[in-house]
Amino acid sequence: MALGTSDPARQLPRVLAFSTCWNNSRHLDGEEMIDEINELGFNCLELSHGMTVTKLPGIRKAYAAGKFTCSGVHNYFPSPVEVMIDAPDAYEFTSHRPFDRQRAMEMTFKTLELAAEFKAHYLVLHMGSVPLDTRKWTKRLTAMVAEQGRNGADYAAEKIAFVKKREKIAPLYYHRAIEALEKIAEKAAEYGVKLAVESRSRYEDMPSEREMVLLQTHFADNPWVGYWHDFGHVQLKHNLGLLDHPEWLRRISPHLIGGHLHDVQWPQRDHRTPFTGELVYKDLLPYFPADCPIVWELSPTRKTEEIRDALAVWKHTFPDRL
Repeated sequence: MALGTSDPARQLPRVLAFSTCWNNSRHLDGEEMIDEINELGFNCLELSHGMTVTKLPGIRKAYAAGKFTCSGVHNYFPSPVEVMIDAPDAYEFTSHRPFDRQRAMEMTFKTLELAAEFKAHYLVLHMGSVPLDTRKWTKRLTAMVAEQGRNGADYAAEKIAFVKKREKIAPLYYHRAIEALEKIAEKAAEYGVKLAVESRSRYEDMPSEREMVLLQTHFADNPWVGYWHDFGHVQLKHNLGLLDHPEWLRRISPHLIGGHLHDVQWPQRDHRTPFTGELVYKDLLPYFPADCPIVWELSPTRKTEEIRDALAVWKHTFPDRL
C-alpha cells in the first residue's frame, strides 16, 4: 500500500475530464469502457461510483497502457460487493445504524487507496442525509414548481415549512458527518488525495449550503478538505428557490476543488448534455480558478453524437478550459 507524498498545495493540470458514470453500466470489461470514452475525445477520466470490482483489472490495464489519466475518483469505487445496483448512498456516514456508518468508512478508506493507485487528485464524497421523506418534501416541492412556478399561492409556505423541519433535526446528522470527515481526512493526508465534499441535489441531503459553509470553516486549516460543485444539483435547488446559483458559487469559490458539469432541463431533469438545457456556463465558470478540474458527468441515456457535438462547442467557447 503506497502512501501519497504529494504537496497538498499542488495544482491540478488545466484539463477537462469525463466521468465513467456515462457508460459504466454498458460494459463488463473496464478497458472497453475506457476505450469508448477515449473515442469521444476524452483521455482524462473521473472513476465514478457504481463500478463493479470485476472491471478493475481492465481499468488497471488501460491505465498502465497510458490510455487515460485519472482526474479523481467518486466514492464508493468500486461499489460494495453486496450492493447489486449503482447506489453511492447505500451506506451513509449519517445513518442511525452503526454497521452502515462503519461500512461507509471501510469502503471510503478502500476508495482512497485506489485513488492513490491511479494518482487521483481528489475523492468526491457524499456525506449522508437527514431522515426526511423526499417524496413529501423535495419531490413535492418540485411538482409544485413544475405546475405553478415558484410564485404559486402555497409554495412559499411549503418551502419555509420544509426548511424549518430540516433545520430542527439536522444537527445530529451534521455532527456525524463532521466526525466521519475528520477521520477520513487523516487517511486522505496519508494518501495525498483531497476530499471534495459534494453539493447535493436534494435539500434532505447533508450538508445543506448553510452547513457546507460551516463544514468548510471547520476544516479551514486542513488543506485536504474542500468543496465540490455539482452544476446540476445546485441548479435544481436554484429552481426551487432555495438558493441563487451564481451567488452561491461566488460565496463558496474560495473552497473549490472542482465540479461536475452537466445541464438541467426545467425544473428537475439533470445530467443532460451541456448546451441542451438552461445553464449559462459563461456566468458560472469565472468562479472556477484555472486549475479546477471540470468533469462532465452525464446520464447513460445521453447519445454519443450529442456529446461529441457539445464537446466541439465547448472547445470553441471555452478554449481555456481544456
